[in-house]
Amino acid sequence: MQGHVAAIYRYPVKGFTPEAVEAARLTPGGYFPFDRLYAVEDGPSGFDPEAPAHISKQRFTVIARLPQVAQVRTRYDEATGRLTASAPGADPLEADLTSEAGREVFAAWLAAFLGDAVEGPLKVLAAPQGYSFMDHPKGFVSILNLASVRDFEQRLGRPVDPLRFRANIHVEGWPAWAENDLIGRALTLGAGEATVFKPIVRCTAPDANPDTGLRDLSTTHDLFDQYRHVLCGVYVEVTRGCTLKPGDALDLIAELAA
Repeated sequence: MQGHVAAIYRYPVKGFTPEAVEAARLTPGGYFPFDRLYAVEDGPSGFDPEAPAHISKQRFTVIARLPQVAQVRTRYDEATGRLTASAPGADPLEADLTSEAGREVFAAWLAAFLGDAVEGPLKVLAAPQGYSFMDHPKGFVSILNLASVRDFEQRLGRPVDPLRFRANIHVEGWPAWAENDLIGRALTLGAGEATVFKPIVRCTAPDANPDTGLRDLSTTHDLFDQYRHVLCGVYVEVTRGCTLKPGDALDLIAELAA
């Protein structure tokens, strides 16, 4: 089974705008670079930066809980740590997320936009070195098969934007839903390699339109109705590092060696 990387995305602030990247340096056992570096806590979550452990996304301002978050547009500058943000009816914001003061400024701006939708208080958490605010404790890198998304939208009879699924790597060339049979298998990632270790179980986050923030799909219901599962995408762990770019091969190693 042979495919190639169609697009690469990172999500510097958990729950907020995807950022397309031209290349990503993947390291063995590491998280996707500059991905889920920050998360906005909605009321105390119990996260301890000195002993970081996985926290449910339900404790953060994510689309699964607050679909209006999709209306916020953010952009992160990895060189400076500065975040720019905009939202309907709000003044544009620029804040330095590497500083406590800058994180407080973003939290206050976001609280004003979200209003009564949040429990609060909002607080921007920064991931300690070697940690990422992923939905799964080992959600190192996520892959979405675009053929599966197209099959899903054909069955629904309406467009489904792949960005609803918030994956790091979009792949073309795989048969629809072939990823569900890859658990435990090894893949090429350009010049690198990775092992598929878990399918991604979907929640209500893809229900929200990534442009409007309105819930206009019933993703888990529709997936189960059509396929008798609620899976879309897989998590992989990098075993040999590389710099990955769109167009790079994403193939099943066992079949290449046969």
